[in-house]
Amino acid sequence: MKERCLLTDTLFDPAAAGHYSAAEWDLLLRQARAANLLAQLGVRLAQHPAQTEIPHSVAQHLRSARLIVKRQNRAIRWEVSLLQQALYDLAVPIVVLKGAAYVLAGLPNSDGRLFHDIDILVPRSALKEVEARLRRWGWRSTHNNAYDQRYYRRWMHELPPLQHIQRQTVLDVHHSILPLTARLHPDPGKLIANAVADPANEDIYWLAPEDMLLHSMTHLFHDGELENGLRDLVDMEILLNHFGTGKAFWARLTERAELLELGRPLYYGLRYVERVLQRAIPAETAETASAWGPGWLLGRLMDFLFLEALQPAHTSCNTLSTSIARWMLYVRSHYLRMPLRLLIPHLVHKAVVKEGNGEIEIPKGLRKIIADADKG
Repeated sequence: MKERCLLTDTLFDPAAAGHYSAAEWDLLLRQARAANLLAQLGVRLAQHPAQTEIPHSVAQHLRSARLIVKRQNRAIRWEVSLLQQALYDLAVPIVVLKGAAYVLAGLPNSDGRLFHDIDILVPRSALKEVEARLRRWGWRSTHNNAYDQRYYRRWMHELPPLQHIQRQTVLDVHHSILPLTARLHPDPGKLIANAVADPANEDIYWLAPEDMLLHSMTHLFHDGELENGLRDLVDMEILLNHFGTGKAFWARLTERAELLELGRPLYYGLRYVERVLQRAIPAETAETASAWGPGWLLGRLMDFLFLEALQPAHTSCNTLSTSIARWMLYVRSHYLRMPLRLLIPHLVHKAVVKEGNGEIEIPKGLRKIIADADKG
């Protein structure tokens, strides 16, 4: 039986925590930690100190989480400075994405957000030079078998993930924000051309506000890994609150969604920020975005799936229907990522390769299917 999801209630109304019992505080902390939102919870509660009396033991957990975020943010700034040194001579724009971009741009969600890697976007024409330079500076691929290398380089929107041999930090080098085989085709050149320069670092950029939101929405609603889904939805809410103070922003948001062919992710992003986190969306924007939404029947199904899957990944919020929803969205993400003629051989291959042990013997018939898909 699903218990009350205290985390979403508290994120929407932090003052409500002033009436929580010790057991509710304990459950709230567990849900926030599972959702990777413990530091963000601390930020929200700190914004309402007069209305929320936080027990000392709870405050210690929240303070610790926020200190970890501060330490992470200092490390990210250092890592980006090293990336800048490694790629400086190439004179290509380095567009920092997602969590690292929030830190460099000083956006409010960086105060309470944990993340595990750095994502950058570079022009595809510069990809070979960028990779060669990064290798000279100590970055090595984490996916070394031939199949994974071919899969990433031929079909995906990024290089195989890189890890530094000394610092162990992980770097994802993107040349687009969606796989080359995906059903949506946002032009990465338009994202790079519209990017905002970091005034403190030459050649470092982050996405323009509207594009930053559209990327966040695209990532969440095309990705089958939803353990951090609520965290990403909170990012959208914070960015909408930060940037959406005037009508001009909302007009640019829908214009960019149309230009980049990202109307459907925008529809889902706005819908579930409103449904889950109670963030009101301007009527004109919601009406424009509704034209990009699915039909009635599919829309009801997607409501069920996302409203279930965007719960904190904690046993108190999860039921069998939550697991089913996340599994169905995982399957959907693969369907959106690749056409069936490529997807089925890929899934077959992954099913017969033992995790961490490289490739094993594949039946001759399956090898032919995979080889034919590669040629196609």
